[in-house]
Amino acid sequence: MSEGLFEAQWDEARSIVHELAPRKDIETVELESAVGRVLARDVLALGDMPPFAASRIDGWAVSGPGPWTVIGDVTAGHDSELTLLAGQCTHIATGAVLPVGATGCLKDEESLLEDNIVSPAHGALGILIDGALPDQHDVRPSGYEAHQGDVLISRGTRITPGIVGVIAGGGHDSVTVYQQITIDVLVFGDELLTSGPSRDGKVRDSLGPQLPAWINQLGARLLSVTHVEDTLEAHTAAIRNSVADLIITTGGTAAGPVDHLHQAIVDCDGEFVIDAVLVRPGYHQLFAKLPGQFLLGLPGNPQSAIIGLLTLGDAFLKGAVDQSMPELPTVAMAVDAKAPPREIRLALCTRDGDTAQPVEHLDSSMLRGFVTAQGFALVPAGGAKAGDRVRWLNLP
Repeated sequence: MSEGLFEAQWDEARSIVHELAPRKDIETVELESAVGRVLARDVLALGDMPPFAASRIDGWAVSGPGPWTVIGDVTAGHDSELTLLAGQCTHIATGAVLPVGATGCLKDEESLLEDNIVSPAHGALGILIDGALPDQHDVRPSGYEAHQGDVLISRGTRITPGIVGVIAGGGHDSVTVYQQITIDVLVFGDELLTSGPSRDGKVRDSLGPQLPAWINQLGARLLSVTHVEDTLEAHTAAIRNSVADLIITTGGTAAGPVDHLHQAIVDCDGEFVIDAVLVRPGYHQLFAKLPGQFLLGLPGNPQSAIIGLLTLGDAFLKGAVDQSMPELPTVAMAVDAKAPPREIRLALCTRDGDTAQPVEHLDSSMLRGFVTAQGFALVPAGGAKAGDRVRWLNLP
């Protein structure tokens, strides 16, 4: 094998590509467009959360032992101007500011109201201490969730819808994130159809339609998907015409009679970084450095391609936004699992608690395993026995 082209172990390949990825610049985006982006700075609470002592429930803010005389009403969204003395209460809404002098809150359903006097219902007797509620019962104290200046979300975290809520709750209208890696997908293969069922010796392309969703799940921004003829000239032109940070190709990564990818990379002044990864499916995946760009070559078989994307593509995208490569959890194999003597095997599996069960349709050309699978069991070279612990890679 010529200099610069080599096989790499699965973990080694991921580490190489992760370190090779150039770090992206940062930018500020509004919260509405932040989902899927990666934080470039810690998000701090701009104030206490909650900013004031508040009721957890709809009911009564009370002072001291009961019964309690009603002196007013407190609704959410307003400062309370009431001061409660012992034996007094006010109706209060969930989230409303606790009045001065309140010692706790009593749920509506645990109370009785008669002639402007509130007393605990029979079912509430167990929460009383000498006729009073426990101090600050059903009260959210100021700073209960976080204090001003606390780190709410750490840099390097991928933003989910729930995290957007935390950022907003912390007082922020926008957030600082890494710019997204841009990607062009080039689908090679004259044997591929772009519509309808397979026919006339050709097969329906399944990677072109699914890769955009995978790319979105991994946090990158897709620019285009292009089908490219199986000629060296077409391969070379498509690569040269791309302006993406990362070009992802499908098919043509081996050395078949119409596999022109290697020569096209050479003709585009590319430098091979990895030419094969010791994993099955997915051995024939490659990674190359082009002038100002990078190229990830995925095999044409569906499972091999997705394994390549989650092996080298995910590592590159994490490196570009300064995310570390996480330690993978382990699971127990439900059954014996075979693997080649030299390569690890990524087996599509369902997961029941701590146990992984291989799905049907495991051949690298098959698609249906993705219907039920939740991830891949990383079966070590030589195989694993039922009960053996192996690493687990979640599907995005």
